[in-house]
Amino acid sequence: MDQSIALTIGNFDGIHRGHQAMLARLCEGADDLRLRPAVLTFEPHPREFFAPDSAPPRLSTLRSKLDAFRAFGVAATIVARFDARLAALSPEAFIHDVLEKRLDTRWVLVGDDFRFGKGRGGDLALLRSKARQFSVEGMRTVAIDNERASSSAVREALRDADLPRAAALLGRPYAITGRVAHGDKRGRALGFPTANVPLAHRPPLTGIFAVRVHGLGKPARTGVASLGVRPTVKDDAKPLLEVFVFDFNDVIYGRRITVEFVRKLRDEERFPDLDTLARQIQLDAEQARAFFADEESCPTTPRPITSPR
Repeated sequence: MDQSIALTIGNFDGIHRGHQAMLARLCEGADDLRLRPAVLTFEPHPREFFAPDSAPPRLSTLRSKLDAFRAFGVAATIVARFDARLAALSPEAFIHDVLEKRLDTRWVLVGDDFRFGKGRGGDLALLRSKARQFSVEGMRTVAIDNERASSSAVREALRDADLPRAAALLGRPYAITGRVAHGDKRGRALGFPTANVPLAHRPPLTGIFAVRVHGLGKPARTGVASLGVRPTVKDDAKPLLEVFVFDFNDVIYGRRITVEFVRKLRDEERFPDLDTLARQIQLDAEQARAFFADEESCPTTPRPITSPR
């Protein structure tokens, strides 16, 4: 590194309110010590490396995390490839070879449940006792409505389609950002042309949703979205986000959009034929329109959401 750093370490999946508090404290501490605020994160997630079939779904892409770090004032992000070599590092080697020699770390901020090194053998106490050139601060858990803000809690809320709980933990509505790609044009053939956003990883929720779409001008547009594997039209398909944007016909291939999930309408299901599917999509669109009309007549204070750059 060109300059000594203040560092926090973690996966930061979802950038929930606990992560946000940590990033704010990192920048505050770095400013006090006249250090460069930096984040060390890992790709892939260690659980994806050790047990890819049972790893939890991701809440955020690497790009969305990098955007969030910059927005909080982080000056540098170190993305470490999590592989067999890194997994085999002892806690002591991680401290001395990575944090001190390679990164020139002078101050470290981690959660009080932080674990690191081979077999997760290192903890906060070991980090403090073995550090030779940096001081260590442990950050307490952030609780929201008496619940610990964690990536696991957000995933649980999304799995249960409890979008208000997820939004409370995240500090914003749950959303997926991605680039619109060409699809098989099946939605257009059914009378509902969709913006298709391919997903690199399994999403933390599935189903049919009323959504707001950011990145297509202001204000955000409303629509209905399918998130999942489209069981009626394909077998063994990869997860895909398909969005039918109400009253919108522009060509937007290649555009980055952010799809905010507002209300779950139903689960995915397999229909006997495409005509039945088209009728159901019509009902879904009507239900979503009615939801937004009711919301407009009884408005509540919206939570902030960051539109794509």
